[in-house]
Amino acid sequence: MEQETRLDSRCLMNMLSGAIRTLAAHEDEVNDLNVFPIPDGDTGSNMLLTIRGAERVSWKDDEPVGDVADRVSREMLLAARGNSGVILSQFADGIAAGLKGLKEADGRAFASAVKTGVEHAYAAVMVPTEGTVLTVIREAADYASAFGEHGLDAFGSAFVEQARKTLAKTPELLAVLKKAGVVDSGGAGLLYIAEGMAAAYRGLDLPETGSLPDPEETLRSQSASSLDFDRFTSDSVLEFGYCTELLVRLQNAKTDPDNFDVGVIRNFLQTVGDSIVCFQTGSIVKIHVHTMTPYKVLEFCQKYGEYLTVKIENMTLQHNSLSPESHAASSGEKQKYAVVAVASGQGIQQTFREMGVTEIVSGGQSMNPSADDFLEAFRRVNAETVFVLPNNGNILLTARQAGKLYPASDVRVIETRNIGECYAVLSMLNLDAGDADEIEREMNEAKEGVVTASVSRCCRNTEKDGFLLRDGQYIGFVGDEVLSADNDRMDTACMLTDKLDLNDHEIVILIRGLDSEEREAEEIAEHIRKSSGNCEVYVQYGGQDIYSYILVAE
Repeated sequence: MEQETRLDSRCLMNMLSGAIRTLAAHEDEVNDLNVFPIPDGDTGSNMLLTIRGAERVSWKDDEPVGDVADRVSREMLLAARGNSGVILSQFADGIAAGLKGLKEADGRAFASAVKTGVEHAYAAVMVPTEGTVLTVIREAADYASAFGEHGLDAFGSAFVEQARKTLAKTPELLAVLKKAGVVDSGGAGLLYIAEGMAAAYRGLDLPETGSLPDPEETLRSQSASSLDFDRFTSDSVLEFGYCTELLVRLQNAKTDPDNFDVGVIRNFLQTVGDSIVCFQTGSIVKIHVHTMTPYKVLEFCQKYGEYLTVKIENMTLQHNSLSPESHAASSGEKQKYAVVAVASGQGIQQTFREMGVTEIVSGGQSMNPSADDFLEAFRRVNAETVFVLPNNGNILLTARQAGKLYPASDVRVIETRNIGECYAVLSMLNLDAGDADEIEREMNEAKEGVVTASVSRCCRNTEKDGFLLRDGQYIGFVGDEVLSADNDRMDTACMLTDKLDLNDHEIVILIRGLDSEEREAEEIAEHIRKSSGNCEVYVQYGGQDIYSYILVAE
């Protein structure tokens, strides 16, 4: 039958639904495949939240599959979080590029599109590492490509078969996986996605994970619950304008969608507002603008098409919840420079604000923000140049992806991989130092030489760096190297500081987390003072989760 051999829009969305349900059923299993033995397992959650971006896409049966795939990839790019999520979103972006212009796709065309997806996924990573999800995607696509001529079912079966085989050998390709006794978590997530898509295509039963929420209803309820309408009364004066977001479908009767110059709309938006994001994907234009006159935006855009979605929000209702810096940015005056940093913990976030951060993106270890979270922060700061401090290696790709999606500012990602490097950068921050290139150079130099160590609970039994670690123990580590382990938290911290040889550092900051004790922290600080007499030691409350203590030595 035709439906069995060709991919149309309904088939594509049904397969994505199958992927979401299957991955959701195995989310915790994928999360538990973390290599380092602390609570860090968020790969399954990141991939699930990324692919669920597809649930925000509206579509019709008679739409070309290429158009629907393009909207899916766009929403996944915005929803992407964590390295695994970014790679998955880029994989989807490549598949959409391969399906562009197609009403339907047969097995051969879909196989070719998947190969393009592999290319996009590899391009997302500056230094691709084999033995990860990239290897699983590449080898599965290479093997299955020959089956495309036999139909979508044959291609899907071959892809799943090879993905499972490649995943099983990832520990042989990557030593860190073999030491930890696990397969690659991103590869496992990809396998479940592929299995769910193949099962949905065949009409097989999918895992029962409960009813999935309607994403549009979720957005409506979140929006309503977060607004306090009493902030704008009958006597209020509109001060901050309206946050206006549109999806406009260009119409053949009004313009030529294939040759449309989106700059026409972008130039108009600059005359009626600011904080502008405007880009075209196929025949759809996505628009974000802060304006006092949203009706002018609606009227102008309707010259070229019709609205798919419209969202207009009174920014006064949200104004009181913003930081002082964000208040200034929202007023319409574009700043020259702004700093956006990722952090969790009330104490750390407050300290970063005091050190010059314009906008905080909540997140960090096991709580990776999405590309859309970054985009919202960029809109709020409204600056010509935005310096981004991700502060976690698993957030770097998301920050870079968000920067590429935000043409309204010059976004520069400083590759801070932990809170300590961020402290060092902010302690030397001088936005009056010169042009953006000079400031970026100084920020990169400032993070060199800083040592960041942490104390956290071990989350599984394993052997690492000569330690026989047990679930529930405390471990002290720098990067991925374990330096101390003990059942007692303070003893673990003190042994860790002894291993660090802090005599070469002038300042040590001990940041205590939610599960720490003030008295204990002071005792650890006194231990550092006695063993490293050259250091000035400061104790701060960070309020962070996961890490009992973070030690920063400059």
